[in-house]
Amino acid sequence: MKFIHGAVPTSGSQPAPQKQFVLINLLKAGSAQLIVLHHLAFYGPMSDHARTIMPSLIDWLYDYARIAVQVFLVIGGFLAAKSLSPQGLPGIANPVQAIWRRYMKLAPPFIVAMLLAILASAVASLWMTDDSISAPPTIGQLISHVLLLQGVLGYESLSAGAWYVAIDFQLYALMTLLLWLPPRVAGKGLQAWLAPALVVIGMSASLLYFNRDADWDVWAPYFFGSYGLGALAWWASDPKRQPGTSLVLLLMMVLPAAVALALDFRSRIAVAVVVAGVLLLFGRARLVFCTGGVLGLVNRVATISFSIFLVHFPVCLVVNAVFERFVFEQPYLQAVGMLVAWAASVAAGAVFFHSVEAPLGKLFAKSSRSLHRHALASKASTLRG
Repeated sequence: MKFIHGAVPTSGSQPAPQKQFVLINLLKAGSAQLIVLHHLAFYGPMSDHARTIMPSLIDWLYDYARIAVQVFLVIGGFLAAKSLSPQGLPGIANPVQAIWRRYMKLAPPFIVAMLLAILASAVASLWMTDDSISAPPTIGQLISHVLLLQGVLGYESLSAGAWYVAIDFQLYALMTLLLWLPPRVAGKGLQAWLAPALVVIGMSASLLYFNRDADWDVWAPYFFGSYGLGALAWWASDPKRQPGTSLVLLLMMVLPAAVALALDFRSRIAVAVVVAGVLLLFGRARLVFCTGGVLGLVNRVATISFSIFLVHFPVCLVVNAVFERFVFEQPYLQAVGMLVAWAASVAAGAVFFHSVEAPLGKLFAKSSRSLHRHALASKASTLRG
């Protein structure tokens, strides 16, 4: 089987209203749905039956909906820059610690989701035979997924979303190292521009070379063009920055992308450029979090988008198997099955977020705070001694 690719407390007893990046939430919520629908069109027999009554829609989802991954890549770079270097200045004192934090954010829920994917394949194999069903995993395959190295080591992915999680981790690690490097190679006078310059160099290498060769699609450089566009969009959109500096950052963002598209037009890169431009203009806009209406729904779906991404494939696999075994091969009924799988994926994502992703995140955060306090206490004790 081959898979394609908080609130700030006030002085009173009530916390201040939490503000959300409304555009980012909208993009995440919508893109997550497109990814689910793409995999529903790509894998399993339901879409084959439903295609007879809606060929154009199924074909579009099959061929183009996966480009929504570019939205996540650009947003990932945008938020990584916000987290690691809000002003575009190098300041990563401990890159290993930063990379480890990212791993602990991604890996624990990912591992649970892969176990669900293994279970889903076992259940689905009872009711249907399909290329989307994975064989029982080997020990090496399991270890490679735990390490987020399954693609690099040549192992087959256990789920359709596994490759992206591994790439996200690589991209964050690469960005961390690029922001850590400048103080080691340049004086203070050059550091202010060296970090963005390194990102532009990496982005240009990706757009002009690595992204044009599919053999690199298990490595971060293949995707760093989109990720770097997001990072530059964050830095260029800083309202405190001088207009001239923002203009230079904008040119650093646009020119390599324009040259890359002129040499070899790729729709995925064009989408990334558009998303980066939209984030540059409106990405920092925040609204107070609301729980009702359309905006409240968008915020909730955006919050669980990573969980939806992790669990939708096992859910879709089982629903495909159920409809293949127990439902007539009537196109309208199979189309209903696709809608059921879509809705079940969102519901499963909500359950997974509240029962797995969020609790694991809180557990890791608590452990990190405890280790940090212990390290400070040990350092103080050493200084007193």
